[in-house]
Amino acid sequence: MHVGKRRCRTCDTWLAHDNRGAQCGRCVAASVLRAPALPPEFWDRQPIREALESRNIGRVFRAYRQAHGPTIPQSTLAAWLDLTQGRVSELERSRRPVTDLERLERWSDALRVPRHLRWFNGGTGEVRNAEIQGAQGNPPTGLGLSYASSVPSTVDVVAELGRHDMERRTFLAGALFSVAASVAPSRDWLLATLEEAGRARGKISGEQVEAIRRTFGVFQELDVMRGGGHAREQLSTYLTAKIVPLLKSNDPTTETGRALYEAAAEQLYLLGWMSFDNSEHSLAQRYLIQSLRLAQAAGSPELGAHVLAGLSDQATLTGHPDHAVQLAKAGRAGLAQGHSEACLADLYALQARAEAALGDAKAAVRSVHLSESTFERVDQDEEPEWARFIDAAYLNGEHAHTFRDLQRPDEAARFARLSIAESERQNRARRGSMAQAALSRAALDHHDLEAAAAAGLAAAKLAATVKSSRSVDAVTDLRSRLRDHGDSPAVRDFLEVSGALLPAPV
Repeated sequence: MHVGKRRCRTCDTWLAHDNRGAQCGRCVAASVLRAPALPPEFWDRQPIREALESRNIGRVFRAYRQAHGPTIPQSTLAAWLDLTQGRVSELERSRRPVTDLERLERWSDALRVPRHLRWFNGGTGEVRNAEIQGAQGNPPTGLGLSYASSVPSTVDVVAELGRHDMERRTFLAGALFSVAASVAPSRDWLLATLEEAGRARGKISGEQVEAIRRTFGVFQELDVMRGGGHAREQLSTYLTAKIVPLLKSNDPTTETGRALYEAAAEQLYLLGWMSFDNSEHSLAQRYLIQSLRLAQAAGSPELGAHVLAGLSDQATLTGHPDHAVQLAKAGRAGLAQGHSEACLADLYALQARAEAALGDAKAAVRSVHLSESTFERVDQDEEPEWARFIDAAYLNGEHAHTFRDLQRPDEAARFARLSIAESERQNRARRGSMAQAALSRAALDHHDLEAAAAAGLAAAKLAATVKSSRSVDAVTDLRSRLRDHGDSPAVRDFLEVSGALLPAPV
């Protein structure tokens, strides 16, 4: 069929004609509009290094152009970057650095900036050292968002992240969340996990590691029962003062070292989850990414997959369900190298929530069924401590939210009641509050104002007993939906009581 024709040497597609250049038009255009590959010594030139250390992409553009002979015109650079010449000129003159991670990544790819020199994504060498040093004063916007290639760099970032969290620096309070920063580490973790799948793992041992695990259990219990805002400061202090010094003096390739790093990754995950529950998404993301890196160092694909479940949940909640699906699938792929039916059930449940948010009802229902069938195989005696609360109360609550978003109130109500019953049995106020909120939404979809108000009131009473922004947000959402029905006595009672229990911040 293709006699006399040739394939494109770049993309391997068949050419329409016998092209002597053996390259299709699309690839020719792409090569023209992309910066050429440059030798390593180009990036070692002093002006280039100084521009990179400034962490200002505009300075990098100017230094890059002027480092060529003759100087590259702004119009040529603009074509490579898919910008206008005026925009390049504006960026080069601006003293205000660009902080959007997706744009910085795209422009660096276009100029073929080596990965280890990208300050916003965990660059090493002189730029990496400048980042760590800067973190000791005013921390850079990229602190904690990179998946570092070395374990020592990760431990340094963990130490700085914990210190800034304890001191409540304005950087952490005002830093922005970027879902793209979650997806890239998931790819790096998955590749590393698959590569290391054949390595032997040692059995956990050591009194210090066991003490850390017991401490984790205590803090996890506090989080589940009283909310993420209750004890995070104490856990952050414990991580920085007790665990980081141990990480610096232990090798993760030893049996006890692996156990230590896995225990530390669990602590970081819990810190991330507590921050997530308190709606501090930028901080949560940083803790979770560093937890993912230490889970890889410990050779624990199960824990790494658990961290990706948290990142997937966060992506859906912040309005990025497409990325959430990617993160959940990456977690399931990595989990093939380990074993945790509870974690797998969780990943399916969170994938279902993301698919529901995307409006893909067929995929969401299928994922819910897979979550249910997987959970039936869970043996709690074989599951790690961190998986203890991936149970009927949690999973049924997630399924209720999935069907809520699919606008299927009957199924949402059924799962919500299952979650409520199990939450009451365990005295889990946060989970019960969110399940009651889902039940209220289902009743509202059925235009049953009394039932919606009753469930909403139960949600508010439970939310008032825990420190959880998610629970408060769920009640706030109900108040906004029911406010126009104030002529109903039941609704009026809900609005008055919930307003007294959870007053709006001044």
